[in-house]
Amino acid sequence: MNEPACATCRVRCGSPLHESIILTTFSDFGLAEPILAALAGEGYETPTPIQTQAIPLVLEGRDLLGIAQTGTGKTAAFSLPILDRFSRDRKARQPRGCRALILSPTRELTSQIADNIRIYGRNLRLSTQVVFGGMPINRQIRQLERGVDILVATPGRLLDLIDRRALSLADVEVLVLDEADQMLDLGFIHALRRIAKLVPRERQSLFFSATMPKSIAGLAEEYLDNPARVAVQPAATTAERVAQQVIFVSSGQKQRLLAQVLQDGAVSRALVFTRTKHGADKVVKHLERDGVPAAAIHGNKSQGQRERALNDFRQGRCKVLIATDIAARGIDVDGVSHVINFELPNVPESYVHRIGRTARAGADGAALSFCNMEERAYLRDIQRTTRQEIPVMPLPPGFTPEPPPEAPIPKAGKSGKTMKGLSQGKPGGHRKGARPGTGSGAPASRGGAPRNGAPGRPARQQRREQRPAAY
Repeated sequence: MNEPACATCRVRCGSPLHESIILTTFSDFGLAEPILAALAGEGYETPTPIQTQAIPLVLEGRDLLGIAQTGTGKTAAFSLPILDRFSRDRKARQPRGCRALILSPTRELTSQIADNIRIYGRNLRLSTQVVFGGMPINRQIRQLERGVDILVATPGRLLDLIDRRALSLADVEVLVLDEADQMLDLGFIHALRRIAKLVPRERQSLFFSATMPKSIAGLAEEYLDNPARVAVQPAATTAERVAQQVIFVSSGQKQRLLAQVLQDGAVSRALVFTRTKHGADKVVKHLERDGVPAAAIHGNKSQGQRERALNDFRQGRCKVLIATDIAARGIDVDGVSHVINFELPNVPESYVHRIGRTARAGADGAALSFCNMEERAYLRDIQRTTRQEIPVMPLPPGFTPEPPPEAPIPKAGKSGKTMKGLSQGKPGGHRKGARPGTGSGAPASRGGAPRNGAPGRPARQQRREQRPAAY
């Protein structure tokens, strides 16, 4: 596309309608009045940057590739135009069919998307249904018999319903992939390719994600037709309002350090991440032994267990939730004061999604990462991907320091934010004059750090622990 960048969308959208328009409220989009009334009832007045740039393009019927940080309002960016379109172009529901299909990687995120759509469309006579694994499939079959307007689903359960002839995608007008990069991480690529063959070729396709790896770019080229690309932040950047720090600690001291950190009065609600399901359960067991109530959420938990744990965390009955990356993008809980990486992720983009669980809706937040000797290469990859150096927090008294790395790790400077209530000494920040993108962890071996899971663990066991449950 060679058109000049649109003054409103800041992308080459080619639309003469956007040349001099400045959108400041949802009413400026020209959305249907019932939708505006629902937004006003929720107190939503000013659209976020991703909404400002994406909604006009989606309303025009363009295919779209949207890149924005977690927690910036991507769900409304695609759901509001869909609701507006269906409210103006009403059609009879086809038995076992749907007009819009929204795919997401996890059960929690699927439920969250459907809940938001129901809120935005509560004044419209449109039906929204959600299907995912872990729930009785016969009940879902009955719910789809008369057809629905909007279906939100995980790929695995969607194909199960199709195989049982309980669902047809022949009437899909809009296809949405939310968190598309996470779907590829979880191995849904074959399911996505099969689904793409079942929906009509003449459709509107929307891809949304917080990161933009090369695999997603390739997938977009395959399924999107001359798409507009909207990126409100550079790919894989972390939220500016999150105070990030890393602390170097041996594996054997991590559990004791976690218990001590969680007892700090500044930690009002903490989300702790591990790499594996077994590791999450192990952390919960140790915390409870130390007198810190906690719950775990991961793919091996039943749907009832996951919903209870997340609801207790959301309602404040449990202030510590242990999660794996598979649940990271479906946890939308206000008031998470701290994200703690008990184990650094072996995929740098996962770090962005993890710490995006705090500092939501304009609030401040803190992210603390525990890094042992073997994880220093992961830290280097994270800093290179996010193009920033993470300040170092010293170990509290009573802990044995890790041996120094072969190459210097960046120390906290005098600028930037500091973990509230947890930092020692002067506030940390980015080193003045540091060149973005320079990794600072210990140099990795020739092949780099192991990418399958915890360093030193048998590859077969790593794959088995990280394999997602049926979604």
